[in-house]
Amino acid sequence: MWRDMIRRLYQDAEFSAPAADAEIDHIERRLGQPVPDALRGLLRESNGVRDEYGAGLVWSVREIVEQNAEFRANSDFSAHYMSFEQLMFMADNGGGDQFAFVRVPAGRPDDVFVWDHETDERKRVALSLADYLDRRARSDGDDWYR
Repeated sequence: MWRDMIRRLYQDAEFSAPAADAEIDHIERRLGQPVPDALRGLLRESNGVRDEYGAGLVWSVREIVEQNAEFRANSDFSAHYMSFEQLMFMADNGGGDQFAFVRVPAGRPDDVFVWDHETDERKRVALSLADYLDRRARSDGDDWYR
């Protein structure tokens, strides 16, 4: 399902081999947050997806774990930004801004937010992973979410 949808939106998308459930479960263990069902489904079909320029439309399991762990542990970040604990970053725009699910009990688990690295603003940009991929594909540039 995900590969077909992404191929329709991004003709030059690069797919990886599927991630095993045990790999995806590693995200949950490492970050202490449940992986959204849609993200789990996509990772089961492709462990990350890149666009024609190599930007991460959706990161691999390894990138999700590494990027989130780095943001949470970086003391410079904690001095300048609000906490990243409630976010699960899963993609970027190639220029510093990152896309995330908000993982809080009272939140809307499918919404995708952007974190602006210059202002620390966090705002909803899509209602789901599919909506995020669609909006990003139909944009005219890296700043489609502004």
